[in-house]
Amino acid sequence: MSDRKPFIAGNWKMNNTIAESEELIQALLPLVGAVEDVDIVVAPPFLALQAIVDSARGSAVGVYAQNMAEKDAGACTGEVSGPMLAEIDVHGVILGHSERRQLFGETDRLLQLKVPKALEFGLIPILCVGETEEERERGDTERKLRHQVQEGLEKVPLERLHEVVVAYEPIWAIGTGLTATPEQAQDAVAFVRALVQGFDKEAGNRVRVLYGGSMKAENAADLLAQPDIDGGLIGGASLDAESFAAIVEAARS
Repeated sequence: MSDRKPFIAGNWKMNNTIAESEELIQALLPLVGAVEDVDIVVAPPFLALQAIVDSARGSAVGVYAQNMAEKDAGACTGEVSGPMLAEIDVHGVILGHSERRQLFGETDRLLQLKVPKALEFGLIPILCVGETEEERERGDTERKLRHQVQEGLEKVPLERLHEVVVAYEPIWAIGTGLTATPEQAQDAVAFVRALVQGFDKEAGNRVRVLYGGSMKAENAADLLAQPDIDGGLIGGASLDAESFAAIVEAARS
Protein backbone atom coordinates (compact mmCIF):
# COMPACT_ATOMS: atom_id res chain seq x y z
CA MET A 1 0.00 0.00 0.00
CA SER A 2 1.42 3.35 -1.07
CA ASP A 3 1.76 6.15 1.48
CA ARG A 4 1.22 8.72 -1.28
CA LYS A 5 -1.84 10.81 -0.47
CA PRO A 6 -4.56 10.45 -3.14
CA PHE A 7 -5.08 13.52 -5.33
CA ILE A 8 -8.32 14.32 -7.17
CA ALA A 9 -8.39 17.40 -9.42
CA GLY A 10 -11.40 18.80 -11.25
CA ASN A 11 -10.62 20.67 -14.47
CA TRP A 12 -13.66 22.82 -15.27
CA LYS A 13 -12.12 23.91 -18.59
CA MET A 14 -13.98 26.76 -20.37
CA ASN A 15 -17.23 26.12 -18.53
CA ASN A 16 -19.18 28.13 -15.97
CA THR A 17 -19.58 31.86 -15.54
CA ILE A 18 -18.53 33.28 -12.18
CA ALA A 19 -22.10 32.81 -10.92
CA GLU A 20 -22.24 29.23 -12.19
CA SER A 21 -18.84 28.49 -10.67
CA GLU A 22 -20.12 29.78 -7.33
CA GLU A 23 -23.14 27.51 -7.59
CA LEU A 24 -20.91 24.51 -8.26
CA ILE A 25 -18.47 25.17 -5.41
CA GLN A 26 -21.36 25.76 -2.99
CA ALA A 27 -22.81 22.39 -4.01
CA LEU A 28 -19.44 20.70 -3.71
CA LEU A 29 -18.20 22.03 -0.37
CA PRO A 30 -20.80 20.26 1.82
CA LEU A 31 -19.84 16.97 0.14
CA VAL A 32 -16.03 17.13 0.23
CA GLY A 33 -15.04 20.32 2.03
CA ALA A 34 -14.02 18.50 5.21
CA VAL A 35 -12.24 15.52 3.59
CA GLU A 36 -8.66 15.33 4.87
CA ASP A 37 -7.34 12.02 3.52
CA VAL A 38 -7.49 13.09 -0.14
CA ASP A 39 -6.04 16.23 -1.71
CA ILE A 40 -8.96 17.79 -3.60
CA VAL A 41 -8.58 20.64 -6.05
CA VAL A 42 -10.72 22.39 -8.63
CA ALA A 43 -9.52 24.47 -11.58
CA PRO A 44 -12.12 27.03 -12.66
CA PRO A 45 -11.73 29.48 -15.55
CA PHE A 46 -9.48 32.48 -14.88
CA LEU A 47 -12.31 34.96 -14.28
CA ALA A 48 -13.79 32.77 -11.54
CA LEU A 49 -10.51 32.07 -9.71
CA GLN A 50 -10.78 34.83 -7.11
CA ALA A 51 -14.40 34.01 -6.32
CA ILE A 52 -13.70 30.30 -5.90
CA VAL A 53 -10.57 30.92 -3.81
CA ASP A 54 -12.68 33.07 -1.48
CA SER A 55 -15.53 30.56 -1.33
CA ALA A 56 -13.26 27.57 -0.69
CA ARG A 57 -11.09 29.35 1.88
CA GLY A 58 -10.91 27.36 5.10
CA SER A 59 -12.10 24.15 3.44
CA ALA A 60 -10.08 21.17 2.26
CA VAL A 61 -10.58 22.16 -1.40
CA GLY A 62 -7.63 23.77 -3.14
CA VAL A 63 -7.96 26.00 -6.19
CA TYR A 64 -5.73 25.66 -9.26
CA ALA A 65 -5.47 27.66 -12.48
CA GLN A 66 -5.76 25.96 -15.86
CA ASN A 67 -2.64 27.52 -17.35
CA MET A 68 0.16 29.99 -16.61
CA ALA A 69 2.75 31.94 -18.57
CA GLU A 70 6.42 31.04 -18.42
CA LYS A 71 7.37 34.67 -17.68
CA ASP A 72 6.87 36.79 -14.56
CA ALA A 73 5.58 39.84 -16.45
CA GLY A 74 5.91 41.64 -19.76
CA ALA A 75 4.49 42.08 -23.24
CA CYS A 76 2.45 38.85 -23.34
CA THR A 77 -1.08 40.00 -24.16
CA GLY A 78 -3.73 37.66 -22.83
CA GLU A 79 -1.42 35.70 -20.52
CA VAL A 80 -1.50 35.30 -16.72
CA SER A 81 1.68 34.98 -14.66
CA GLY A 82 2.69 33.06 -11.57
CA PRO A 83 2.90 36.16 -9.36
CA MET A 84 -0.66 37.10 -10.37
CA LEU A 85 -1.94 33.66 -9.37
CA ALA A 86 0.02 33.58 -6.13
CA GLU A 87 -1.30 37.01 -5.16
CA ILE A 88 -4.89 35.74 -5.04
CA ASP A 89 -3.91 32.56 -3.14
CA VAL A 90 -4.24 30.10 -5.99
CA HIS A 91 -2.56 26.87 -4.89
CA GLY A 92 -1.36 25.34 -8.15
CA VAL A 93 -1.71 25.18 -11.92
CA ILE A 94 -2.44 22.63 -14.64
CA LEU A 95 0.30 22.75 -17.29
CA GLY A 96 0.50 21.14 -20.71
CA HIS A 97 -3.04 19.80 -20.88
CA SER A 98 -3.53 18.06 -24.22
CA GLU A 99 -6.00 20.75 -25.27
CA ARG A 100 -3.35 23.41 -24.65
CA ARG A 101 -0.89 21.39 -26.69
CA GLN A 102 -3.25 20.56 -29.55
CA LEU A 103 -5.35 23.73 -29.82
CA PHE A 104 -2.80 26.34 -28.78
CA GLY A 105 0.51 24.84 -29.84
CA GLU A 106 2.16 24.47 -26.42
CA THR A 107 5.44 22.61 -26.72
CA ASP A 108 7.52 20.50 -24.38
CA ARG A 109 10.22 23.17 -24.55
CA LEU A 110 7.75 25.78 -23.29
CA LEU A 111 6.60 23.51 -20.48
CA GLN A 112 10.23 23.01 -19.50
CA LEU A 113 10.13 26.68 -18.48
CA LYS A 114 6.63 26.70 -16.99
CA VAL A 115 6.97 23.81 -14.52
CA PRO A 116 9.89 25.24 -12.48
CA LYS A 117 8.38 28.73 -12.79
CA ALA A 118 5.23 27.50 -11.04
CA LEU A 119 7.29 26.04 -8.20
CA GLU A 120 9.23 29.31 -7.91
CA PHE A 121 6.01 31.10 -6.95
CA GLY A 122 4.72 28.44 -4.57
CA LEU A 123 2.31 26.86 -7.07
CA ILE A 124 2.04 23.08 -7.38
CA PRO A 125 2.24 22.16 -11.08
CA ILE A 126 0.25 19.33 -12.60
CA LEU A 127 2.24 18.36 -15.70
CA CYS A 128 0.01 16.62 -18.24
CA VAL A 129 1.42 14.00 -20.62
CA GLY A 130 -0.16 11.50 -22.99
CA GLU A 131 -0.32 9.98 -26.45
CA THR A 132 -2.76 10.25 -29.34
CA GLU A 133 -4.70 7.28 -30.70
CA GLU A 134 -2.39 7.15 -33.74
CA GLU A 135 0.71 7.11 -31.53
CA ARG A 136 -0.71 4.29 -29.42
CA GLU A 137 -1.58 2.26 -32.54
CA ARG A 138 1.98 2.73 -33.84
CA GLY A 139 3.40 1.51 -30.54
CA ASP A 140 4.82 4.96 -29.77
CA THR A 141 3.23 5.48 -26.34
CA GLU A 142 6.46 5.04 -24.37
CA ARG A 143 8.50 7.15 -26.79
CA LYS A 144 5.98 9.99 -26.50
CA LEU A 145 5.78 9.78 -22.71
CA ARG A 146 9.56 9.62 -22.37
CA HIS A 147 9.98 12.80 -24.40
CA GLN A 148 7.23 14.70 -22.58
CA VAL A 149 8.29 13.73 -19.05
CA GLN A 150 12.02 14.19 -19.58
CA GLU A 151 11.58 17.56 -21.33
CA GLY A 152 8.93 18.83 -18.90
CA LEU A 153 10.92 18.00 -15.77
CA GLU A 154 14.44 18.72 -16.98
CA LYS A 155 14.82 22.10 -15.28
CA VAL A 156 13.04 21.20 -12.01
CA PRO A 157 15.47 21.21 -9.05
CA LEU A 158 15.88 17.62 -7.85
CA GLU A 159 15.03 18.56 -4.27
CA ARG A 160 11.63 19.83 -5.48
CA LEU A 161 10.86 17.13 -8.01
CA HIS A 162 8.57 15.23 -5.65
CA GLU A 163 6.31 18.30 -5.39
CA VAL A 164 5.30 18.06 -9.04
CA VAL A 165 2.15 16.11 -9.86
CA VAL A 166 2.10 14.30 -13.22
CA ALA A 167 -1.16 13.47 -14.99
CA TYR A 168 -1.19 10.75 -17.64
CA GLU A 169 -4.02 11.56 -20.00
CA PRO A 170 -4.36 9.40 -23.11
CA ILE A 171 -5.56 11.95 -25.64
CA TRP A 172 -7.79 9.37 -27.31
CA ALA A 173 -9.77 9.04 -24.07
CA ILE A 174 -10.41 12.74 -23.35
CA GLY A 175 -13.98 13.83 -23.97
CA THR A 176 -14.60 10.75 -26.14
CA GLY A 177 -16.24 8.56 -23.54
CA LEU A 178 -13.43 6.05 -24.10
CA THR A 179 -11.33 5.09 -21.10
CA ALA A 180 -8.08 3.20 -20.88
CA THR A 181 -8.56 -0.14 -19.17
CA PRO A 182 -7.22 -0.22 -15.63
CA GLU A 183 -4.35 -2.35 -16.92
CA GLN A 184 -3.51 0.09 -19.76
CA ALA A 185 -3.64 3.01 -17.35
CA GLN A 186 -1.47 1.23 -14.77
CA ASP A 187 1.15 0.31 -17.36
CA ALA A 188 1.43 3.89 -18.62
CA VAL A 189 1.41 5.44 -15.15
CA ALA A 190 4.06 2.99 -13.92
CA PHE A 191 6.18 3.93 -16.93
CA VAL A 192 5.78 7.63 -16.09
CA ARG A 193 6.86 6.93 -12.51
CA ALA A 194 9.92 5.04 -13.76
CA LEU A 195 10.83 8.07 -15.88
CA VAL A 196 10.69 10.31 -12.82
CA GLN A 197 12.78 7.76 -10.92
CA GLY A 198 15.31 8.19 -13.70
CA PHE A 199 15.87 11.72 -12.40
CA ASP A 200 15.81 10.72 -8.74
CA LYS A 201 14.71 7.39 -7.27
CA GLU A 202 13.19 8.79 -4.08
CA ALA A 203 11.37 11.56 -5.94
CA GLY A 204 9.94 9.01 -8.33
CA ASN A 205 8.65 6.97 -5.42
CA ARG A 206 7.06 10.05 -3.84
CA VAL A 207 5.67 11.84 -6.89
CA ARG A 208 1.95 11.47 -7.43
CA VAL A 209 0.87 10.31 -10.87
CA LEU A 210 -2.77 10.77 -11.85
CA TYR A 211 -4.93 9.24 -14.56
CA GLY A 212 -6.91 11.65 -16.73
CA GLY A 213 -9.14 10.41 -19.51
CA SER A 214 -12.88 10.08 -18.94
CA MET A 215 -12.57 9.01 -15.30
CA LYS A 216 -16.03 9.08 -13.77
CA ALA A 217 -17.88 7.72 -10.77
CA GLU A 218 -18.57 4.43 -12.55
CA ASN A 219 -14.96 3.53 -13.32
CA ALA A 220 -13.00 5.48 -10.69
CA ALA A 221 -12.71 2.66 -8.16
CA ASP A 222 -11.17 0.21 -10.67
CA LEU A 223 -8.69 2.80 -11.95
CA LEU A 224 -7.75 4.07 -8.49
CA ALA A 225 -7.18 0.52 -7.24
CA GLN A 226 -4.10 0.26 -9.47
CA PRO A 227 -0.88 0.45 -7.44
CA ASP A 228 0.73 3.37 -9.27
CA ILE A 229 -2.38 5.49 -9.93
CA ASP A 230 -2.55 8.09 -7.17
CA GLY A 231 -5.66 9.96 -8.29
CA GLY A 232 -7.41 11.53 -11.22
CA LEU A 233 -7.55 14.65 -13.35
CA ILE A 234 -11.28 14.87 -13.94
CA GLY A 235 -12.95 16.77 -16.78
CA GLY A 236 -16.66 16.41 -17.45
CA ALA A 237 -17.49 14.58 -14.22
CA SER A 238 -16.05 17.48 -12.19
CA LEU A 239 -18.86 19.75 -13.41
CA ASP A 240 -21.37 17.78 -11.34
CA ALA A 241 -20.86 18.02 -7.58
CA GLU A 242 -22.26 14.59 -6.76
CA SER A 243 -20.27 12.84 -9.49
CA PHE A 244 -17.06 14.53 -8.41
CA ALA A 245 -17.74 13.71 -4.76
CA ALA A 246 -18.28 10.05 -5.71
CA ILE A 247 -14.82 9.98 -7.31
CA VAL A 248 -13.33 11.52 -4.18
CA GLU A 249 -15.04 8.82 -2.14
CA ALA A 250 -13.57 6.15 -4.42
CA ALA A 251 -10.12 7.62 -3.79
CA ARG A 252 -10.69 7.45 -0.04
CA SER A 253 -11.42 3.74 -0.13
